[in-house]
Amino acid sequence: MLVLWTATDPESREFSPTERSSDIADLTAHFTALRSHGQGYLEVRLPGREFPLLTLGFQDDQAVIHLFDAAEKSSLLVGDGTAAADAVVEVPIMADLAVFSGDCVVAVDRAWAFVRDFIQTRAPGELGEWRKL
Repeated sequence: MLVLWTATDPESREFSPTERSSDIADLTAHFTALRSHGQGYLEVRLPGREFPLLTLGFQDDQAVIHLFDAAEKSSLLVGDGTAAADAVVEVPIMADLAVFSGDCVVAVDRAWAFVRDFIQTRAPGELGEWRKL
């Protein structure tokens, strides 16, 4: 099953906007390399469709997932208690660190499971509770 993705480059640690097409094994290897550096960002979409687009930014064991259903329509996955609701968490979004409240933070392993499920089921709405932005 093919997936289209862009991500932080593990070597330079800079976001590379060049979209790649690969199977999930190549994406998993890239994500594993990012995990070894403790932070990263990736965007995932399915072949033949611009949307939905799922993004994952993480630092250490804390991650934030965005869902873009359309160009002007986005949501954040509701957190799983990994961080206190009133905590301030920074994760990479593209080339910068972005600040989020703890109520939208999930554990990195859970976030990666969501990405895999999205690729396999092609149904991001089924992954959890979403808060529209």
